[in-house]
Amino acid sequence: MKSPGMATFKQQKVEDIYEIGEELGSGQFAIVKKCREKATGVEYAAKFIKKRQSRASRRGVRREEIEREVNILQQTLHTNIIKLHDVYENKTDVVLILELVSGGELFDFLAQKESLSEEEATQFIKQILDGVNYLHAKKIAHFDLKPENIMLLDNNIPIPHIKLIDFGLAHEIEDGVEFKNIFGTPEFVAPEIVNYEPLGLAADM
Repeated sequence: MKSPGMATFKQQKVEDIYEIGEELGSGQFAIVKKCREKATGVEYAAKFIKKRQSRASRRGVRREEIEREVNILQQTLHTNIIKLHDVYENKTDVVLILELVSGGELFDFLAQKESLSEEEATQFIKQILDGVNYLHAKKIAHFDLKPENIMLLDNNIPIPHIKLIDFGLAHEIEDGVEFKNIFGTPEFVAPEIVNYEPLGLAADM
């Protein structure tokens, strides 16, 4: 399923182009660090994804899975979806240079508030659904929508700007092609994933 617009991963050292800073977060096979582009001074987030070194290994992410994430991010341009700026590769990692989303998780922002008005809740839900609707219009299912993947661009304004992040499980859903998988975060997965039924865009809802 290789399209002509396949992702190109730059082979030069990411450290030559960016100053790598503090750690912002980490997952099973990825670590996100703040970085600054030396030429422009613009700050980004660098997501270092450990590559699986052999077919037999269970450690790291298979290259085709990383390519899928990159390809999906390259096709998306929406105000509520994290933007991909660049991609680098070395022997052990693929490094995604992403828009810096520094407002933390929506969940934490809400937890700190005394209360949430219906109007505020509506504005947050609308932003999330705008992002999801955009993905679904492109036949892309995120498959990992959960509180920690709903981030705020900044948190010092009354209604912060929402960004959907982490497209590691996202897939393009093809008409007439049955797709089943067991993946996601147990407490947030759709029933059809648990039941190993064919998956579509509705699983995100």
